[in-house]
Amino acid sequence: MKKIFSLLLVAVLAMALFVGCTPKSDSGDGGDDSSGGSGEGKTVGVAMPTQSSERWIKDGDNMKSQLEELGYKVDLQYAEDDPQQQVSQLENMLASGVDCLVVAAIDSQALINPLKQAKDAGVPVVAYDRLLMDTDAVSYYATFDNKGIGTAIGSYVEEKLDLANATETYTFELFMGSPDDNNAYMLYDGLMEVIQPYIDKGTLVCKSGQTSFEKSNTLRWDQQTAMRRCEDILSSYYADEKLDIAFSAYDGLSYGVKAACEGAGYKVGAEDWPVITGQDAELMAVKNIIAGSQTMSIAKDTRILAEKCVKMVEAVLKGTEPEINDTEQYDNGKLVVPSYLCEPQPVDKDNYKEILVDTEYYTEAEINEE
Repeated sequence: MKKIFSLLLVAVLAMALFVGCTPKSDSGDGGDDSSGGSGEGKTVGVAMPTQSSERWIKDGDNMKSQLEELGYKVDLQYAEDDPQQQVSQLENMLASGVDCLVVAAIDSQALINPLKQAKDAGVPVVAYDRLLMDTDAVSYYATFDNKGIGTAIGSYVEEKLDLANATETYTFELFMGSPDDNNAYMLYDGLMEVIQPYIDKGTLVCKSGQTSFEKSNTLRWDQQTAMRRCEDILSSYYADEKLDIAFSAYDGLSYGVKAACEGAGYKVGAEDWPVITGQDAELMAVKNIIAGSQTMSIAKDTRILAEKCVKMVEAVLKGTEPEINDTEQYDNGKLVVPSYLCEPQPVDKDNYKEILVDTEYYTEAEINEE
């Protein structure tokens, strides 16, 4: 009996010694790595422009959740469209020892110095949706096909009004994006490629004459700025003729255009209500599309964009190569930034359920909520 007890005691001690010598998980936190995370305890700083736009909130939430799922710590900050606040946020992220930066710039020119600090410190930088200009500190760029967005907006209106076969003239005005955002220029170029032939032909007429980007841009993509400019244009040029098309580059600008048109006496649903375009397919924009006060928008699934960006973060931190589908378009003045371009999708009253509800980007309840 003593011999059996001795043997059991030896077995227990041996098992305890084996367990004590078993290495811990190298997941970074010494804990369970059952989630498959590969972040290894590293921290990613995510700098977003503003929470005043629904889409940037979605972008930030998607980035944070996907990075955390991989085991990364995430420092997510919004600068509320204040370039100097974003500079301070990036400097603080670097001071705290982040391992990688993801930056959706407000004004990329304002970020040149902190981005240089990142490069000097060996911290890789991934540009998110907005190209970081005049810096060699950026490794990759995740975005949507910005020129393609402009092309899609122009092509939608071209088809809807059958401009190729039109025998009448349509009036239009441009409400383009912010001059400190490279995406805005690319969208403008894509749009003008489609509509310029109709301007030259006389099918499309801009009564204000403000067809250049310099004349039609909207600093910080601001809704109130767009509304005031639209009010001025309507009162100055459209007292005796209706505006037929408002080429708006973003849903927030579209809200401003809508308000200005209503203030000028246009009635939603009436035959002379103008075609109003948009971008981002914000929840409010979708409701407006259903109600008839906005004609279309461009859907940009931020879940996909975040996924591509997260893969870029993984790549720069591990020394591997992420998926890239463009190495030519995005010259930032210092280098051509390897990019992944996600596909934009035009959304209107006829297809919003297929593109937004069936994919669970929004629920029917959200869309129908008052």
